Amino acid sequence: MVEIQVLLPDGSGLSVSEGSTVGEVASTIGAGLGRAAMAGKLDGELVDVTHVVRDGQRVEIVTSKSPEALDVLRHSAAHVMAEAVKQLFPETQFGIGPPIEDGFYYDFDVEHSLNDEDLTAIEERMREIVAEELTFERSELDKLGAWDAFEGQEYKRELIQELPEDETVSLYGQGTFTDLCRGPHVPHTGWLQAFKLMKVAGAYWRGDSERPMLQRVYGTAWLSDKDLEAYLERLRQAEERDHRRIGKELDLFSFHEEAGSGFVFYHPKGALMIRLLIEWLRGLLEERGYEEIRTPHVYKADVWKTSGHYDFYREHMYFFEVEEEGKEPVEYGVKPMNCPGAVLVYGDDVRSYRDLPMRLYEFGTVYRHEMSGVVHGLMRARGFTQDDAHVFCTADQVRSEVDGMLEFADTVMRTFGFEYSAEVSTKPLKCIGCDDDWCTATEALVDALEARGLPFDINEGEGAFYGPKIDIKLHDAIGREWQLSTIQVDFNFPERFGLTYRTAENTEERPFMLHRAILGSLERFFGILIEHYAGAFPTWLAPVQVVIVPIADRHLEYSEGVARELREQGVRVGVYAEQEPMRVKIAKAQQQKVPYMLVVGDREIEGGTVAVRDRTQGDIGAMAVSDVAELVVAQQP
Repeated sequence: MVEIQVLLPDGSGLSVSEGSTVGEVASTIGAGLGRAAMAGKLDGELVDVTHVVRDGQRVEIVTSKSPEALDVLRHSAAHVMAEAVKQLFPETQFGIGPPIEDGFYYDFDVEHSLNDEDLTAIEERMREIVAEELTFERSELDKLGAWDAFEGQEYKRELIQELPEDETVSLYGQGTFTDLCRGPHVPHTGWLQAFKLMKVAGAYWRGDSERPMLQRVYGTAWLSDKDLEAYLERLRQAEERDHRRIGKELDLFSFHEEAGSGFVFYHPKGALMIRLLIEWLRGLLEERGYEEIRTPHVYKADVWKTSGHYDFYREHMYFFEVEEEGKEPVEYGVKPMNCPGAVLVYGDDVRSYRDLPMRLYEFGTVYRHEMSGVVHGLMRARGFTQDDAHVFCTADQVRSEVDGMLEFADTVMRTFGFEYSAEVSTKPLKCIGCDDDWCTATEALVDALEARGLPFDINEGEGAFYGPKIDIKLHDAIGREWQLSTIQVDFNFPERFGLTYRTAENTEERPFMLHRAILGSLERFFGILIEHYAGAFPTWLAPVQVVIVPIADRHLEYSEGVARELREQGVRVGVYAEQEPMRVKIAKAQQQKVPYMLVVGDREIEGGTVAVRDRTQGDIGAMAVSDVAELVVAQQP
């Protein structure tokens, strides 16, 4: 028997018989590991446990504790769902079925309009398939053989047709279903124990609105029933915190289809909150040496051609023509990003090294033509305002500027109680800029994160073609992750727009350009805040900080006097003057999530006080009006 040597993750070697599979290597290491092996990695590539190892390969066993485990499990769940659909609806045409964050989906072309009863039936059939413990079997064919294998399946044949002529096509089959697939999959269907089908949605084939609309069935799969239940509980909490529902209940904003999908209309309370956020941020920015600019919402197309948006981002932009007397129409584009405006401001004068760093910020509203299917309340709007800043600096200033940006981001995160981490995306294969500049910029990003002790991952080769970046990811009250702040180095715009500065030696150099957004889209951040706090905002941000509840009409005059005194102290106050029972007024204040309720009756008038009820603590006793004002104002960040 011929022995070969494979390498384990710790660098040690292991002798196994030639022809051994990943699963057999796992069993050689230990019987428990053999039973736990759901897939493997050979020299970093994910493979099935049935894949044969070669001499000298690095072998890693994928178990339920591995980062890749859920993707493998969910990919397998998509295939099991497709088999169940095939059994229930034999004439189905199959699209694709990948794993996605928190689950999987599969696209089907089936004449019957799938409903909740169908999902229940599909899920029951899936459980029958799981109980059979059917093996996922891989096979390989040439392109012609694969074409023949999928006779009658037009979507699969379209995918096959696009492959190179000499391509080896891999297929996976279990039970009665075979699919085009690169794999890997779990050893057999019995590994799928905790799953649930969630919903049906429409999806154009390959995301093209000119192609057929398919039915996309979404599901979720987890490694245990406990994990599944925890996920479903998070969904329940997320539904209760849905910013669209809470926004309507608190009268913050609305959307109007007659005005266009994805455009936000802020009501007085919502507009006030956005203004409070901007004023707070403006103060922080100016303390840190930033200067505010304001730029137009539309530019001639020439600007977008210079920036590259005209060629590479046109489908997401709004363009129109302006007639000018005696001249050809001129094409204009509504801005999808604020960057060109800052670049034009910088380039309007000769800049010296003494002018750098130049920190320009703007609360600029931008417009993007998002597909209607992805528009989602405040989280994905077509019109939104960004807290953009663009810093122009020398190479040796990059590190200190990034330090300052991270400090700023930390201040914002701590103010709202967010835990957060970071990710650095590094140089891709195709990029612009010299190696020295990439090295300088990437080292500055990494060194700044390390100096702050901020946990971060390296996303190798995933930087934009024009520079490396840091993404800040926060975790909200129910554990969801949101990508928020971005610090992006840009070698592209200075080159495209010919930006320079005069050095101390009177030579011309290109400045480094840093894009920086802390909140990103104010709309999206507002939506995150609504869901994070479930509408119970911090006192300083609440549109109404105090509501006064007179017990009877005779207490109304005193209540109005209290309101005037509080307003003079900068407190936002409302008075419930309606002739309603006390329980109704109290319930209204609780539904509106007002931080403080001040009850006024005979006793309070006699004592010149108010009875204070805290939103979370309940009754906190009688207080002088001046003390209430001090309590509220002291909570300003």
